Amino acid sequence: MFAMSHRFWMHAILAAAFLAPLPGAPQSSTSAYTPPKTPWGDPDLQGLWPATEMINTPSQRPENFGERSVLTDAEFQQRESRAQQVATSDSEEFRAADAARSIGPPGYWVERGKPNRQASLIVDPPNGRFPALTPEAQKKNDGRAAARKLRGPADSWEDRSYYDRCISRGVMGSILPVIYNNGNQIMQAPGLVIIRYEMIHETRIIPLDGSPHARPAIRSYMGDPRGHWEANTLVVETTNLLGGRNGIGLNGNGMPHSSALKLTERFTRVDANTIHYEATIDDPQTWVRPWKVDFPLKRDDRFPLYEYACHEGNYAMKDILAGARADEKKAAEAAHTNP
Repeated sequence: MFAMSHRFWMHAILAAAFLAPLPGAPQSSTSAYTPPKTPWGDPDLQGLWPATEMINTPSQRPENFGERSVLTDAEFQQRESRAQQVATSDSEEFRAADAARSIGPPGYWVERGKPNRQASLIVDPPNGRFPALTPEAQKKNDGRAAARKLRGPADSWEDRSYYDRCISRGVMGSILPVIYNNGNQIMQAPGLVIIRYEMIHETRIIPLDGSPHARPAIRSYMGDPRGHWEANTLVVETTNLLGGRNGIGLNGNGMPHSSALKLTERFTRVDANTIHYEATIDDPQTWVRPWKVDFPLKRDDRFPLYEYACHEGNYAMKDILAGARADEKKAAEAAHTNP
């Protein structure tokens, strides 16, 4: 439904070409592997690291799992079966069915991640679930829910998410795995790390020079990052985020974080083709405790980042708003005919 990069036919060709599945629980960032160095001596993280490996892994695990972080053989087989069912949408039969029943993207546009045994992206709290909201955040959440009951989902463009409006998915919304356009590219220069996200055309420039964060009044969708090295691990601390709209979930959805959020990411290259990614979300105005996601990013040099011309092709906003006005007109005509 929304604009996407020109990757569609590439997806159809490369759908089965992703790397081996994660064998078990989230990896430890401690590794005997020594990564190559850049010419100026930093650990070399450069390359294309899409998040497709984790497409089939939910953000939080079922409550009945308790603190078990790895799927059983039977659960893994179920995940494999579901993935195989989705993969059959590449057939001509399913393409026709997609076109007949949906205005969303057809199944053959969707990227394929090989199933793995990691039970959830969230690894802390130990139950793999979002922590409880603070009383303040719960009150705001209840207020938003009450306000939504008083208006339609498309009374205005402001009723739609920043993602729908091609503005931003936030930092975590940009790296968490979704159904397509999971490209991440890391580039380095002396004193800098640059991270590019395919969707929605975000680029983070991360200084490593020890400079302080911008003053608190300066805030943005992607915040103000500062990085440093701890042995072979790149640690990125991001503050100065705009609060109140983007969440930490997929595509920036979910419970909105506050402007008090501090995001700490850790990138550790654990072998030639894997970066262990870890992010700690610390927002004392929203959640009662910090929480953490953890998953691998697998190198795939066949996954280049194409232009994501979101605004240029975003017919969805016009169509959503026009559809809502058409519904309102129809309802008004019905009320006039049958007072």
